[in-house]
Amino acid sequence: MKYNEIIKSIDDKKYNNIYFLSGSESYYIDKISDYISKNILNEEDKAFNQAILYGKETNVKEIISEAKQYPFGAINRVVIVKEAQHVRNIENLDTYLENPLNTNILVICYKKKIDARKKFFKNLKKNNYLFESNQLYENQIANWINEYCNEKGINITNESCAILAQHLGNNLSKITNELDKLLINISQDEKITPTIIEKNIGISKDYNVFELQNCLGKKNILQSNKIANFLSANSKNNPFVLTISSIFSFFKKVLIYKQISNLDRSKIASTLKINPYFVNQYQTASQNYSYNQLKKIFKFIEEYELRSKGIGNYNTSTDSLLKELIFKILHA
Repeated sequence: MKYNEIIKSIDDKKYNNIYFLSGSESYYIDKISDYISKNILNEEDKAFNQAILYGKETNVKEIISEAKQYPFGAINRVVIVKEAQHVRNIENLDTYLENPLNTNILVICYKKKIDARKKFFKNLKKNNYLFESNQLYENQIANWINEYCNEKGINITNESCAILAQHLGNNLSKITNELDKLLINISQDEKITPTIIEKNIGISKDYNVFELQNCLGKKNILQSNKIANFLSANSKNNPFVLTISSIFSFFKKVLIYKQISNLDRSKIASTLKINPYFVNQYQTASQNYSYNQLKKIFKFIEEYELRSKGIGNYNTSTDSLLKELIFKILHA
């Protein structure tokens, strides 16, 4: 089952008897269960025909008992099990899967990756009861942010998407929370820019990991060091482990670019899994760093990742590690 297909089928009043919503990304699980809760029954019918159970407080027997109750004065009955990953032996629901009550909609919110090898989950998939919501990869976040804003009718720059992706990570609930707060403070025809992000969310438009990558690629020594100093001084909001991971990802893409630079722009973007807008950034970095320099940079990154964990680091403070690393990269 796909998210948009589920929402459309609910709008068309074509309900599944069972929705098993699973995965490590809770955003879509919550969206679907909330949509079902709000749109299948009217407020009067909910009092007698909608039950909410919680995984830590219920069991399979109680879930089946609720799911087998007939609607009272309504066409349908809705049973929602939240945090179902805490239900012991949830596979025992397979007896209900074989013969669900036609009038009822059972929604299982299982916020955990399923074991696809088990017969229970194979049966869920076979009967089209299963929806999987797994976390997006790092390189998918910027595009997701762009699509989310487009759905809201708001324009956003590519730089803004990249900055938000770098700063907010891949937790979609956290991202949408920040974006929704931002959308309240801007007009419908206003484009989201790095300046607006800085003003409303507090992410500096000039001193962030995305700009650090850009300056490193250009070998802009002065600005790279300024950004490194800023990030080091604000390490609580810019953890070294996330910053060094982003730097590694950037130079890994630079290395790949050097190997595929003869391809056209769209194929390069597809291979690097980036927006075509940013291809020039990797082209510039590729021209500024030789294979030998990149080899040294990867060794520096490995060394400083270990030092950040206390391995081989005797007297350098955590806040100074990034500044040291940036210096070595620029002078590789």
